[in-house]
Amino acid sequence: MLRSLITVTVFSLLLQACESVDQPPQPADVEADRDRPLTVRVLTPARVEPGAVVEEQRRLIADLLFEGLQALDADRLLTPVDDNAHARFMRVLAYDPDNELALEGLQNIVLRYLALSEESSYRGQFDEARRLLDRARFVDVDHPDIGKTWRMLQAEMNSGDLFFELDNQEFFQHTAAAQSQLADIANQAKQHRALFLITAPTDDLARWMFSIMRDAVAGYRLRGNIELASRTSIRLRLPSD
Repeated sequence: MLRSLITVTVFSLLLQACESVDQPPQPADVEADRDRPLTVRVLTPARVEPGAVVEEQRRLIADLLFEGLQALDADRLLTPVDDNAHARFMRVLAYDPDNELALEGLQNIVLRYLALSEESSYRGQFDEARRLLDRARFVDVDHPDIGKTWRMLQAEMNSGDLFFELDNQEFFQHTAAAQSQLADIANQAKQHRALFLITAPTDDLARWMFSIMRDAVAGYRLRGNIELASRTSIRLRLPSD
């Protein structure tokens, strides 16, 4: 009996709930919703303090200058493309066109290229000297020292000295061809009473080259110098008289 009463009661409640769901909204309720004012919430943008922007830019410039100076010290002047001094200094100038450190950095890049070009000219590596000079022009075509370095290159090319650009690989391997070439250069040095300048990537290679030349003209005292450079070469500086 009690179970039947509970069942009837639950059924009645469910029926009432269904009737309330199926009933459409009354006109009075719809009109009340129409008359209720519409509220629109406007989201305000986050405030950015001008001082924060300035401070962030200062930090960025400081980082770029530091990276640029590091690249300059490591001779990463224009390469690699994504990590060189020139790119860093130019980015600084995009933020601050009058930044003295960045402007000075660009000038130092030019001076470094000119110094490297002059070294190559002295060693008789004229193609390399011209390439380095072109890079200096790329950074600052109007730099006043470019003309002086160009005139030095022309003077070295017209000096009358003998220049020999040698194959790094053959000389590192101490091949018979390399030894024959060194013997020939030694005999020309003896014939012209020329001073030699040996340049090589390592001190061991340079000293080996000198020993081969010395043995090729036994009894004659070769005179000259040895310098370390990325390329292997020999210059015979002829006497002026």
